[in-house]
Amino acid sequence: MSQEIRNLEPKALWNQFADLNAVPRPSKKEEQVIQFMKDFGNRLGLETFEDDIRNVIIRKPATPGMENRKPIVLQGHLDMVHQKNNDTVFDFETQGIEMYVDGDWVRAKGTTLGADNGLGVAAIMAVLESTDIPHPVIEALFTIDEETGMTGALNLQGGILQGQILLNLDTEEDDEIDIGCAGGIDVTATAEYDEEDTPEGSVGYSITVKGLQGGHSGMDIHKGLGNANKIMNRLLFDGFDNFGLQIASIAGGSLRNAIPRESVAKVIIATVYDEAFVFDMQQIVNEIKAEFKTTEPNLEIVFEKLTEVPTKVMPSIAQFYFVRSMYTAHNGVYRMSADFDNLVETSNNIAKVMVGEGQLTVQCLTRSSVESSKMDMANALRSAFELMGCEVEFSGAYPGWTPNPKSEILEVLVGIYEKQNNVKPNVVACHAGLECGILGTNYPEMDMISFGPTIHGAHSPDERANISSSQKFWKFFLEILASIPVK
Repeated sequence: MSQEIRNLEPKALWNQFADLNAVPRPSKKEEQVIQFMKDFGNRLGLETFEDDIRNVIIRKPATPGMENRKPIVLQGHLDMVHQKNNDTVFDFETQGIEMYVDGDWVRAKGTTLGADNGLGVAAIMAVLESTDIPHPVIEALFTIDEETGMTGALNLQGGILQGQILLNLDTEEDDEIDIGCAGGIDVTATAEYDEEDTPEGSVGYSITVKGLQGGHSGMDIHKGLGNANKIMNRLLFDGFDNFGLQIASIAGGSLRNAIPRESVAKVIIATVYDEAFVFDMQQIVNEIKAEFKTTEPNLEIVFEKLTEVPTKVMPSIAQFYFVRSMYTAHNGVYRMSADFDNLVETSNNIAKVMVGEGQLTVQCLTRSSVESSKMDMANALRSAFELMGCEVEFSGAYPGWTPNPKSEILEVLVGIYEKQNNVKPNVVACHAGLECGILGTNYPEMDMISFGPTIHGAHSPDERANISSSQKFWKFFLEILASIPVK
């Protein structure tokens, strides 16, 4: 781990982050980081245990003079999104993140950084290890699997936590205080088809969409970024309609909560159309790149002739319905909030498309701060894919977090922020899946708030954490701990 990270201020925060990032912790593969966190708590002599779903909880008594304050829960999630650039050789299950300083930012070498939510976890660790930071009774709650299902929060049982206030450290703009968030639901369409033999006199091509920014499918969905799966479908639609293109395979996107950056398709066309196909496709590529010249300046769409023509393809009738269903399926912002300025209410991310060997799968993540609107969007997707004969499954649903503008802890945070920065913070609800709404189902009386340092590009290899912001966040966090209301 680079020493330059450990030398950053505040050292208590960045040294914990360096230790944490040395431990592999991709979602669904958290065994090593769970053990790491248990060892950490036990080394400090603090009460440390796992619950039934393997969340880790560490308890620390109040510091002298703080015993009369309300007990608090400090909460962050242990897992991280595992995304890397195509040309980066990296194994998230065995390697620690390779970090470096770039001006006022900390980045990773070709992968996600894990600042989401590693910096929040590191801040909690720093407080647990401290001997000179005033704080009330603390329960540190480190949840698992936040990024791919929120199963840690969903399965946390009532009665385990005694805290009256929960500070979630998973917000990514340091001038924001979050008091609400969107809920979500996974929408998965699957179908089988009988492959047919590639016609004689065919030529094969690979089509690659790459160079897109990607990003968080909630926080970045309003930015008009390119979705590799939707761009690929435009190319396939045109090639099919004009030249009888047939699909051999598609591999697009990876994680539901990441806007897909890349897609690769293998296709065939009749040799007689070869020259015209290449010319026509280049015209469409130019049009798409012109549309995205501002938001996606590095977009690349590459056509390469295959040395080996695929032997099996999707039948024309199945493909007819597939490309039209993909065109019909909504991607991006569906509805803006009528109650909060500039807040996305409902959206969908067509996250992953896999086609080949007679199997077809489309995975989406639908988000909304309004439950009925979430299901409206999900049912619109269901209809689009059922019309082509897919089985459609809804899964992984989790609730949103209803804002409480009269929260006592909100008043505390707003007052501290104004005093430290001479400006009001932005009190917002966000279009992402914070765990507060889920935790609130079993702890409805707990007063909850979310804040954190500035992190950009989360869920993509462009993820970066702002160093100056970490200092601002740390100062804010410490005064909050010292200002928790009395019981």
